[in-house]
Amino acid sequence: MRALFVGGVVDNSELDLEGEVPPLHYPADGGGGRPRYRLHQIGRQDGAVAYAVYGAPELPAEQIRQVAEERAYARRFEAEPQDVES
Repeated sequence: MRALFVGGVVDNSELDLEGEVPPLHYPADGGGGRPRYRLHQIGRQDGAVAYAVYGAPELPAEQIRQVAEERAYARRFEAEPQDVES
């Protein structure tokens, strides 16, 4: 699955994630006192997670959702987007 980032220093970056379930925070063991990116949306394709959208802590959920729509992640991965509640 692909991890996609909105906001912060890695805005519009991507990386591959191992496993079937994305972690709630990225990096999962961030430490260092810095805020972690939080999972806001997943895209499922045939029941499996195709992508995970992580947002910077200073951004509101609505803005992250809007950016994900503008970047057309769901269409790109041919997946059904699903918001993740915190």
